[in-house]
Amino acid sequence: MERNLKNVLVISFGFLLLFTAYGGLQSLQSSLHSEEGLGVASLSVVYAALILSSMFLPPILIKKLGCKWTIAGSMCCYIVFSLGNFYASWYTLIPTSVILGLGGAPLWSAKCTYLTIAGNSYAEKAGKNGKDIINQYFGVFFLIFQSSGIWGNLISSLIFSQASNKASGVLAVLLIVVFLDQIKPDQAETEKETLETPSFCSTFLATFQHLKDKRQCLLIPLTMTSGFEQGFLSGDYTKTYVTCALGIHYVGYVMICFSSVNSLCSLLFGKISQFTGRKLLFALAAVTNTACIIALLLWKPHPKQLAVFFVFPALWGLSDAIWQTQTNGLYGILFEKHKEAAFANYRLWESFGFVIAFGYSTKLQVYIKLYILLSVLVLSMVMYGAVEYLEAKSSPGTPTATKKENVGPLTKETDM
Repeated sequence: MERNLKNVLVISFGFLLLFTAYGGLQSLQSSLHSEEGLGVASLSVVYAALILSSMFLPPILIKKLGCKWTIAGSMCCYIVFSLGNFYASWYTLIPTSVILGLGGAPLWSAKCTYLTIAGNSYAEKAGKNGKDIINQYFGVFFLIFQSSGIWGNLISSLIFSQASNKASGVLAVLLIVVFLDQIKPDQAETEKETLETPSFCSTFLATFQHLKDKRQCLLIPLTMTSGFEQGFLSGDYTKTYVTCALGIHYVGYVMICFSSVNSLCSLLFGKISQFTGRKLLFALAAVTNTACIIALLLWKPHPKQLAVFFVFPALWGLSDAIWQTQTNGLYGILFEKHKEAAFANYRLWESFGFVIAFGYSTKLQVYIKLYILLSVLVLSMVMYGAVEYLEAKSSPGTPTATKKENVGPLTKETDM
């Protein structure tokens, strides 16, 4: 098997095992720990810690440990959170939520950095377009990763116990440690790193310095949309619509529907993006999400309308597959030379979306939340359109050498 693809599969199945344990817990937090809002509070703390983590941890850990060991170490933080749910209380869930949040940003940033490097590496050797390979790798990853929602929620629904999920997180760490290849820097970058080790302050500011790039600022609403829409589905749809009308035992099955469609569509859109282009896919996601929001505003749920409860998460899964694969791929393509800072920004602003969504979850009525989500979605599409305009404006007349540099040879991007 081609080495880069093998590593993509190792990361994908590692995340599958890890989030089989975590995904079911997250979906049930708002319903299972509803006393005094403990479940929603724990989710809010998770993403608040993610924001803090995104500001400085990813560049530091990736540079010092490399992607492999950053992923392995961060996975241990998720295991700690799973253990905290065995004896759920304010004294166990909140501290373990902080630990999970601190590990979340390095985990996802290292994953995105690894897949981007692997995609560009293979594209260079095969003489293919880097962005197409990166999109395919993210498609494969999200196909496998999103299926974790199926298994995690299935276990939660059938067994309704966290104990059955305990071992899969440990297996995820072992898989990464044993089978994932460390990405090693080339000799030139190694010499540069030994001569000048970045200070903590400069690394801390790297995430914010990346905001000097106009394209990054324009992508903030799009990135936050990912947090808003996922936060609404897992925090509000499951509680307000599913639990109230059908009962908590249906939450897992509804999320299985979401994860199944999301998983299959992730592979599909990762493959066809080279033919359709990302703009058409983003438009499809926006239209689908908008239609769902309007329908939810008009719909009055009733237990006899069982099929309708599954239509919404299915369409939501289709949209989310596009938001995840294409936005991650877009970051890898636009900011190839500053991957760590770019993906740290991705986690930072997506986490802001989650925190805001979970923060007002217990304060606002559901129709107000839907109007907020719709407003953020419209704004994100306008700003994303501006990014595409800037890219189109800079493309004509660009020398071939420059275009190749944008795709990024491996020797110019491995700085870990």
